[in-house]
Amino acid sequence: TFHLVLAGGRTPQALYRELAKRHAGDAHWHIWYGDERCLPVDDPARNSQMAEMAWLGSSAIPLRQRCAIPAEMGPTVAAERYGDLLAGNTEFDLVLLGLGEDGHTASLFPGHIGQGTEVIAVYDAPKPPPERVSLSASRLSRSRRVWFIVTGVDKRGAIARWKRGERLPVTGVSGACETTVWLDQAAHPRDPGLHNQSQD
Repeated sequence: TFHLVLAGGRTPQALYRELAKRHAGDAHWHIWYGDERCLPVDDPARNSQMAEMAWLGSSAIPLRQRCAIPAEMGPTVAAERYGDLLAGNTEFDLVLLGLGEDGHTASLFPGHIGQGTEVIAVYDAPKPPPERVSLSASRLSRSRRVWFIVTGVDKRGAIARWKRGERLPVTGVSGACETTVWLDQAAHPRDPGLHNQSQD
């Protein structure tokens, strides 16, 4: 089996469309989500809806193995339900994450502490919508590999702060075997020390 955690937001959409073109995924794959917005199930702003439209809906991954966060139930109930689903899965194979301009990843924002240890109920996110559900940094780190996908010039400041060792939510997540940061040319801070950054 292959347990994959998907990132949300705008950044990974091109990747998911490419995976669809390559017919990636089969009955051995299990899909999870790093976070979700508390919106109706069919809202296009939901991470699960975006991933279904861009890739999963046309894939051979069984529907029962595409485990969306039930965020339409509200942060507390959804966090509890997703925690129960994750209880039988001790380790992910690969976690995909993005990076916000403020150094956040998933729905782990600077200065905002949610309720929960493995799956967190978020009520005051600084980006809309304020109510969200997120895997914790420790739960995301229970993965063989973590890949950050970072695009856009507006991410350069966060990358520089990360490299300087500032305490940001993103610094709390790392893979057991590999942590890799994939940068596009626009996000690259013109620092040769960050080119194809990888920790093994």
